[in-house]
Amino acid sequence: MRTVNRVATLLLAVALLAGGVLVAVAGLLAALGRPGPLPAGWSATLSAVRWRDAPVRTVAATVTLLGLLLLVAELRRWRPARLRLTADDGWHLHRRSVERRLARAVRSVPSVRRARVRVRRRGDAWRPRVTATGDPAARADVEFALRRELDRLTAPRRDPIEVRLVPARRTP
Repeated sequence: MRTVNRVATLLLAVALLAGGVLVAVAGLLAALGRPGPLPAGWSATLSAVRWRDAPVRTVAATVTLLGLLLLVAELRRWRPARLRLTADDGWHLHRRSVERRLARAVRSVPSVRRARVRVRRRGDAWRPRVTATGDPAARADVEFALRRELDRLTAPRRDPIEVRLVPARRTP
């Protein structure tokens, strides 16, 4: 799917670039008083419209903002919906299910009350980030429970696990 997205993005970029060059050439030729590559009706509109007109600026600002929004959406790192098990077999797990199972494994440690797990991916490696409420001395037990569950899930590599244990607040 990644290849399809890249090809579609490339085709969209080429189409937008070609359209932009076409409009720029038509605008330049209209400014020089010569007929451009656009149909006659469009050329007449281009020669009659000025930059200082409000609709022209509104359309230009809208198109610019839309382009910037698409660029930011394309460059933003999204959390993966699926986590690949190994590079060649095609099997995957859903990220939210993995997070729930790991959180359940952390809560199985006796001194831990609540646990929240976020799984991040870099390449094919998974990186669990755990925030739990419990005894900070139980960190080794939490890591052991997480590694055991990751072994059950056949996670590809064992990168470092980020564990943050917050002591429970006592109410007076």
